[in-house]
Amino acid sequence: MPRTRLTLRSALMIFPVSALLFSACSSSNVSSLDSSGAVENRYGKALGYYNKEDFNDAALELEPVIFTSRATAFEDDVLFLLAQSYYKSEQYLLAVDMYSRLLQQVPSSPFARQAQFQLAKSHEQLSTHFELDHEHTLKAIQQFALYLEVYPGRDSAQITADADMYRELLKVNPANESYKERYANFQSELEGVESQDYAQKAIVKLREKLAKNTYYIARQYIQLKKYKASGIYFDEVIKRYPDTIYFEQAWKGRIDVLIKRKKWFDASQAVDRYLQLFPDKSGDMQETRDRIMKNFSNA
Repeated sequence: MPRTRLTLRSALMIFPVSALLFSACSSSNVSSLDSSGAVENRYGKALGYYNKEDFNDAALELEPVIFTSRATAFEDDVLFLLAQSYYKSEQYLLAVDMYSRLLQQVPSSPFARQAQFQLAKSHEQLSTHFELDHEHTLKAIQQFALYLEVYPGRDSAQITADADMYRELLKVNPANESYKERYANFQSELEGVESQDYAQKAIVKLREKLAKNTYYIARQYIQLKKYKASGIYFDEVIKRYPDTIYFEQAWKGRIDVLIKRKKWFDASQAVDRYLQLFPDKSGDMQETRDRIMKNFSNA
């Protein structure tokens, strides 16, 4: 059992998760624990179902031993395989629960890194259309950010250089076990960079969704001629989402509602600030500026 365990755990560094093939159990000396016999049996069956992509049956096999696996050598295996089965069968809320349990109950598990990444992806899958509630959008951003903080990774160029070095060393001495191990570790680390890239891109995409939601509300208030309320939401986009495509649009919207409210001084200041941020738009804003200055001087 220890030998097969090492096979699975060495695969944990390989991302994306869809490439992972479960091949063994997680802990040694299981047979010495009388209470783990039934757990081991069900885990083995579930593993077989999972490898056949029969994720629902894998989950059904594991659900009865969620609690009986506690404090056994199979605790993290059961939780992780069950979480994966839920995720693969698109039961993302249940997947969130299992990944969270694993991270809370067995924080030192070798599955912890992958569970953190998958937890974030589960919330991402639950993220709704931009007009709807964004509880899971916010949680996905938080969990991806936590993943990047806890597992920052090294620069991919340096990892590549290290892997290339040991590949060349293996050409000289192909039987050297230390070289083999280090080369495999660097290869796994390099493949793990994919998860870092995914998390960073996902955060950007999810923040765009939140910004779009706030911007959309501001536009709706304009249609209702609730210009002050609209301005509040444009300001929210400007304050919270300056890294999104809606930042410039929010500034334009803010200027527009100030004009509609005849707040000529505030509108003039807003135009000045807009042009500081986007100096190449001076020509586009000239007519608006002239209108503001004309009304400001007449006020």
